[in-house]
Amino acid sequence: MKKLNYLPALGDLNTPLPEEQLAVLEREVEDQRPEPTAQSLFNLGWALIKSNSKQDNREGVNILTELFKNVPARRRECLYYLAAGCYKIGELKESKRYIDALILHEPDNLQAVNLKKEIESEISKDGLIGFAVLGGLTALGVGIASALIKTQSRKK
Repeated sequence: MKKLNYLPALGDLNTPLPEEQLAVLEREVEDQRPEPTAQSLFNLGWALIKSNSKQDNREGVNILTELFKNVPARRRECLYYLAAGCYKIGELKESKRYIDALILHEPDNLQAVNLKKEIESEISKDGLIGFAVLGGLTALGVGIASALIKTQSRKK
């Protein structure tokens, strides 16, 4: 089943809403307490994911996680934004898991495919950095061990 690609491009996810708009969305959710609508929660979660603040991103991920669990009709959109939010806060394995689930159902979704490429690129980069750090630590350990051996052999 092919769906329309109306999810935002990756660049749009890094364009935060003005503070006034975010405040309107927050007020809307608060005014609807104790039972805010799924749409109001989704809008706030989406806005928080777009924020430059990691704390806002985490809060957005939490809101969208609850929506994903409790509102099946919003799962498709939640998957994309959960992947994006987790990507922004550095939870790359979770991000990949969400985007893979979306692509499983929508393999032709260009926005999702592009986000997956970004996630995989970041995972690869993190892997290379980890490998380089491990290699550096190994070389340092070998150097120290070599120096200790030389020192011990000179003392004899």
